[in-house]
Amino acid sequence: MNYGVQKCIWTALGDISANLIQATLVIFVLGSFFSDNPNFLNILKWIGVIFLLYLAYDVYKTSPKNINSNIISSKSFFSFFKDGFLVAGTSPKAWLFFPLIFPQFIDFNSNYIVQFFILITTYVVLDFLSLIGYAFLAQKLITWIKANPKTINTISASALILIALIIIVSQQY
Repeated sequence: MNYGVQKCIWTALGDISANLIQATLVIFVLGSFFSDNPNFLNILKWIGVIFLLYLAYDVYKTSPKNINSNIISSKSFFSFFKDGFLVAGTSPKAWLFFPLIFPQFIDFNSNYIVQFFILITTYVVLDFLSLIGYAFLAQKLITWIKANPKTINTISASALILIALIIIVSQQY
């Protein structure tokens, strides 16, 4: 919100770069392990659900940051890329997302490299577009967000709870 859409593009590029590495590791290193050990994947699912519910509670209880400040520090494009890469690369959410979701869409008994390429390309494009969409939306809603900061926490917490419920109902191993 403080830096604008152009700087967010670099953060989004860092994010999807880290996600590309994570997804590659999951599919080509951990994927066969998960397909051979569905009980482990089920345990991971419940850890992920508990983590999402914890995040929802944490987001809801967190007091909003002061976004009314006019103090904006100068940062390079590389700094934004690095921030996006580090946040995505070290996020336990991403490390749980890829092994829970990706293996369901890949048949490891056939050409999984082509399947992975299609899946990761689709994911990267959609992830990038959604991150840029958030940046445009934040730019358009900045006045409303400044007036109602706690509402964003409530909406975010509700979305995390909904995702956790969908995982509980739909993910059967």
